Amino acid sequence: MGESKMLLLALGSAAFFGIVSIFFVLRWVLHFKEGLGWDGGLAEFNWHPVLVVIGFIFLQGTAIVVYRLPWTWRCSKLTMKFIHAGLNLLAFALVVVSMVAVFDFHNTAKIPNMYSLHSWLGLAAVILYCLQLVLGIVMFLVPVTPVYWRAAFMPLHVYSGLFIFSSTIAVALMGITEKLIFGLSNPKYKDSPPEAIFVNILGLILVVFGALILLIATRPSWKRPSEQLSHILHTSGGGEDNIRVGPALSQLSEGTDDGEIRRRSNRLDDQDKLPND
Repeated sequence: MGESKMLLLALGSAAFFGIVSIFFVLRWVLHFKEGLGWDGGLAEFNWHPVLVVIGFIFLQGTAIVVYRLPWTWRCSKLTMKFIHAGLNLLAFALVVVSMVAVFDFHNTAKIPNMYSLHSWLGLAAVILYCLQLVLGIVMFLVPVTPVYWRAAFMPLHVYSGLFIFSSTIAVALMGITEKLIFGLSNPKYKDSPPEAIFVNILGLILVVFGALILLIATRPSWKRPSEQLSHILHTSGGGEDNIRVGPALSQLSEGTDDGEIRRRSNRLDDQDKLPND
């Protein structure tokens, strides 16, 4: 199977498992729990797992791999940056609402806040995510940021993004397990009632989704071809959003398949005697 087909298969599988995870979490709170509401009760708490799965996992995962969608390779890098930032900002907004729901429920029910390892790690992930957003916007969307700062910061930005995403899934698994242990009494979690089995499957789906996102994001041969063109512009003194990127990418891609785009962009690298990204 060619690289292009493997990439499309991985992207399709990730989209499938991501959408199914949203369906599962909605089914959990609407069928097994008290539904959704905003009255300080359990229905308000249920917004927490729903918004975490939709925002902190699905949207964040989508933002991570948005650069590797083949049908976006003809778009300018600046456009994709705004899409990437927009998805992350939307995810962060949903996560903030989910945190408000938890604290409001705890305060109404007189339950202490921030006493579990899940809450500690969850808050740490939200804070790191906020910091990642702010630094990402400053480094990559503010025009006056020096190019060499961007180049130096990029490896850390990529690593921290993958670390936060992986941590988010781990914390979510801790949270749903904690909810099952505390929420199931007759029968108990250890007796494997239908709700426990259903939510365990949700956890497995989240793990598979996370694994696919990490595969797509870390496979070198699935990089956006324009990254190689941008490397040439960087080393010749231009910015990565230089106007020449758009036309060059269009000329490379017009009338050719994805594999040909990569081969031609690789030849450009060879001609300029620059190492691959």
